[in-house]
Amino acid sequence: MLRINPTRTHWRLLSLFTAVTVALSPSMPLLATPAMEQLFGILKAKGSLTQAEYDLLVAAMKAEEQKPAPVSVPAAAATVTTLTPSANVEQRLVAQDARIKELEAALNGTQSKVQQIAATQDTALEKKIEAQASKVENLENVLMGTKGQVEELSKISDNTSPSTMSKADLEDLLADKWYERMKLRGYMQLRGTAVMGDESEDLNVPNDSIANDLATFGIRRGRLIYSGDATNHLYLYLQADYFGSVNGGTGLQARDYYADISLDPAREWRVRLGQSKVPYGWSNLQSSQNRLAIERPDALNGAVEGERDIGAYLMWAPYEIRNRFKDLVKMGLRGSGDYGLLAIGAYSGNGLNRADNNGQTHYVARVSYPFELDNGQFIELGLQGYTGRFLPGTSSINGVKPIVDDVKGLRDERVGVTAILYPQPFGIEAEWNWGRGPVLSKDMSMITSESLSGGYIQASYRHIFDNQHEIIPFVRWQHFNGGRKFTDNAPRNEVDELAVGLRYIPYPELEMSLMYSHGDRTNTRSAPFDQVKSRYLSIQAQINF
Repeated sequence: MLRINPTRTHWRLLSLFTAVTVALSPSMPLLATPAMEQLFGILKAKGSLTQAEYDLLVAAMKAEEQKPAPVSVPAAAATVTTLTPSANVEQRLVAQDARIKELEAALNGTQSKVQQIAATQDTALEKKIEAQASKVENLENVLMGTKGQVEELSKISDNTSPSTMSKADLEDLLADKWYERMKLRGYMQLRGTAVMGDESEDLNVPNDSIANDLATFGIRRGRLIYSGDATNHLYLYLQADYFGSVNGGTGLQARDYYADISLDPAREWRVRLGQSKVPYGWSNLQSSQNRLAIERPDALNGAVEGERDIGAYLMWAPYEIRNRFKDLVKMGLRGSGDYGLLAIGAYSGNGLNRADNNGQTHYVARVSYPFELDNGQFIELGLQGYTGRFLPGTSSINGVKPIVDDVKGLRDERVGVTAILYPQPFGIEAEWNWGRGPVLSKDMSMITSESLSGGYIQASYRHIFDNQHEIIPFVRWQHFNGGRKFTDNAPRNEVDELAVGLRYIPYPELEMSLMYSHGDRTNTRSAPFDQVKSRYLSIQAQINF
């Protein structure tokens, strides 16, 4: 008899159920049916399933039953479901392509506009660049011309002293023969004077051989200057003058003949030997080529008529100040030239082209400093003085020759002050001096040393036109009361005169001057040395070369 083992049966059934469950396709759900549940109940009743196993199987069956059943989708529907995403993507791609094309078109339009703007700007820039290039070229041409002029000017002094070039530059400049570096220049003044009024018949202006009632046109100055650096330490200056007063007539005379010997490489210290201007009075040192007024003021020029004498001077000025003295001439400000910040020396005392007649030496000292203000304005202040003994010449007056108080010479000394505001564009010159000097007594019997004083004040205005023409109106008042020591008998000279003038410079080579003077002065040419009215008009053409 076949016996059934409950335990083994139980495991077989469970294994069968599990196998069936696993074998079934996931798409075929295991549905919970009452029959299945009854089957589980019978197996439990027969003891094949325990209560726990039964509960587990029923619960698993019910859980499977609660899962959603798969929906059967027709083939056509499945196809549509599969194709729909692809169609959407294609539509989006088409839309994106259209958008890209729109952006590309906009971009192309923008690029075209940018190119048009760039082309326009490039054209404008090219025009501007061409204009700037033209300006730069013009400026370069001007600069090269200016550079050449500056280089030339740097090699030329103010014609009163050696250059301030460095030793290396000077050695290079003097590499050839020295005489090839000497320079020739000069100027001529053609002047005419009209003396006005009968009261001016006896007019005599000591320092102007033209301003008298007997002269009309003449060459007041015909200067020829030969100067330059002969060596590193030697500067030569020679100046000849046609129509200088030689025994009351015309002729050719030496005005300057001197040498500057530099004592240091920088040329700050130098010794001047020969016939040259005596460093006394700013107006005396200023060249007649640069002076606005027709002639120098009597009060200063009376100290050294002709401005020159034979002597020896020690001069010093820092390199920078020496250049400033020169620039005041080169800039057209009509400076006095480079005679040093400090100058001391000794000279004959008898004047231009005159031999010493008493063996007495004159001594002079001068200090002058040209200040440069922050605004570029130049102001020069100076102090000078000299002392010595002067022996005047004598001649008979009404058959009687005056007696000189001291045959060794009379006391001759002065001190003066200078203040110059250079015309930028308004300018002022002012100088005054006091002292003692030879003078004829009132009874004209004796010459003694007496006090003297005088000076001048001049105002000017310099206007430069766009075409570089210049016009400089000026007015000058001068006063002097003292002896005129350089004429026979040293008569007293009293001057009180006002002058109004104008200088016009159409070209650097030509300067035209017009000056009218009015006042009174002493006729120092002949006794009885009366006071006469001074009314005269002077016109002058100056040729520079």
